Amino acid sequence: MSIQTAEQYEINEQYEQAYEEYKKEHEKRPSDLGILERLGHLAMMLNKKDEAAEYYSKILEKDMTNTLCYEQLMDIYIDTDKYKYYIYRGNLHSVEQKLEQAISDYKKALNNTEDEKEIVMTRFTLANLYEQTGNSQKAIDEFLRTLEYEENHEEVFLKLAELYVKEDMITSAIDVLERALPRFDTETVKENLARLYLKNNQPQKAKELTKDEIFQVKCMLECGEDAYEKLCSLEDKHKNNPEFYALKAQYYYIQQEYDNALECVEKYNELDRNSALVYQMRALIYENKNDDYNVHLNWGKFNLVRGNKDIAVNEFLNAFQLKGNDIELMNTLAVLLEETGDRNHAIEFWEKISKAEPANKKALQKLADFRESIGDYRAQADYLEQLYELDKRNAIVVRKLAQIYEKLKNKPSAVEYYQKYLEIAKGSEDYAKIQQKLQKLEHTDMQEDEGLLDKIMKFFNK
Repeated sequence: MSIQTAEQYEINEQYEQAYEEYKKEHEKRPSDLGILERLGHLAMMLNKKDEAAEYYSKILEKDMTNTLCYEQLMDIYIDTDKYKYYIYRGNLHSVEQKLEQAISDYKKALNNTEDEKEIVMTRFTLANLYEQTGNSQKAIDEFLRTLEYEENHEEVFLKLAELYVKEDMITSAIDVLERALPRFDTETVKENLARLYLKNNQPQKAKELTKDEIFQVKCMLECGEDAYEKLCSLEDKHKNNPEFYALKAQYYYIQQEYDNALECVEKYNELDRNSALVYQMRALIYENKNDDYNVHLNWGKFNLVRGNKDIAVNEFLNAFQLKGNDIELMNTLAVLLEETGDRNHAIEFWEKISKAEPANKKALQKLADFRESIGDYRAQADYLEQLYELDKRNAIVVRKLAQIYEKLKNKPSAVEYYQKYLEIAKGSEDYAKIQQKLQKLEHTDMQEDEGLLDKIMKFFNK
């Protein structure tokens, strides 16, 4: 017997026999979703709803986004178990991202059960949905109601504490985990509580509670204790842990050994590239070394990593005032100013870059594009000429020069560059089109145009 046999029974409308064959196949392949779907379907046809519910539930264990299963389970329980009906309808709405409707369904489910486990599970789900929809206070209220029951889990306390932290209610988060500790004496609860103690300026309590040796050192430093020996004892074990070097940097910072602190920051950076913490530590160290340029530079990078582009621009501008020949900084400012919409200011930096590095192709291209955007075609041509001298095989630049000179009605230069383009762009899609343009141009009389900007300047000079 096989799947083919079961399918043939179905075709022959021998549904009972097909069902039995699929059950045999399910025993051989319990994880096969296709077989489970057929079993669920046939069980519904044969009015074996309890068995159908079992199969659909097994599918959901492996695929929680299967909307068909939720719909079938809703059909099964609509007249027999309103709690389960609303739970599955709420699950379906959650999968479909209809969160407000899901919330309504779970509320209705609560009105149809007195089972403590079901109440806890439903309120926990409601709390998470409220959090997803941005209603933190209602989420907190649901978590607090869940704590009234014995049948809850440490995850309820942890989630509530996490939500309090997000709302900047640290003492409330601590209270919640202190309530959890007698019932759930786990490392997870202890370590989360220890970190809250430290956040709340209670390092001694944090140190006594934690078993994390790296975090213990952090607590010792916050307590003002000498942690050097403890740090040295952990070095071999944690030499690949960036957090170890952050603590070592903090130790040297407290001792005012700023060069040693910077060395540790660099080791941290080798293990965790482009971390905001690296730039923050550097900035604080350079502040104490009275190196204002590196202070502004690193606060700029810190804010850039955190997505605060406007603040980053201000810090980089302050750094530039102190060191105006830093090409990398000028590039960063030019790009950032473009991204924040200050194109004119960005062009100033592309011009500075171009003067400092005449062979900088990106700067020349930016300047050419800008000149084109304001109608200054002569200046655009000058920048493109510089690009051409750097790369005489760049077909895009050559064609652009030809087009600009044609726009300026400079026939000799336009013809020259169209000819050069045809020499280097054989096989290109527009080759034939450019040939025709060149032939037409060679037989066209034109007088060189002054250009829009030249005309404006002459007008104001009259």
